[in-house]
Amino acid sequence: MTKAVFFDVDFTLIYPGPAFQGEGYRAFCARHGMTVDPTRFAAAVNSASHILDEAQDQVYNDQIFIDYTGHIIRQMGGSGPAVDACAAEIYREWAACQHFLMYDDVAESLRALDERNFRIGLISNSHRCLESFQSHFELDGLIDVAISSSQHGYMKPHRSIFEAALKLAGVDAPDAVMVGDSLTQDIEGARCAGMKGVLVRRSEGVSSSENQAIGVPVIRSLHELSGLL
Repeated sequence: MTKAVFFDVDFTLIYPGPAFQGEGYRAFCARHGMTVDPTRFAAAVNSASHILDEAQDQVYNDQIFIDYTGHIIRQMGGSGPAVDACAAEIYREWAACQHFLMYDDVAESLRALDERNFRIGLISNSHRCLESFQSHFELDGLIDVAISSSQHGYMKPHRSIFEAALKLAGVDAPDAVMVGDSLTQDIEGARCAGMKGVLVRRSEGVSSSENQAIGVPVIRSLHELSGLL
């Protein structure tokens, strides 16, 4: 029986606002004396994904994310020593809640889970303060436990961060579900720790054959979650 539901944060509960889109990157780079092409942002992000996927030891390290951001800047046309300084600034600003928006389905869905007496947790690879996150988005009283990789020391999909969250929540792995947008980091990591998983894919459909291949439920909205539990 499911007793606890854990959520990834970035791109599951919240998403970046204009500061972390193409024009936002252009503005960051301009402050560091670089001219970049904001129309190349989406392709640059796609080409940078391998940097996060290749963090083999899964130890949290600020430099991983700075390197990821620096790659995006270079793909947009930035160059020289200013890239590293700009990437470090963007990384620092990623922790600021005011740069993000919450998906419309989040608050209502969390309240519905709370009313059914599920324990609700957050497991995030971000360095953002999760207490500030709850306050900023007016989620106080809905979240029972929260743990970030910068606090814990290991990033998802390392099983220890899931085990630490389970211990904080006081539940066993088979009684917990992890909800997130990353099949590798959120779902496979949770399943290795003995938890169940639900994959969120807000912007793209999944066929029945793909759903079967993934091996976990796939939802487009958190409104669908309650019916799965």
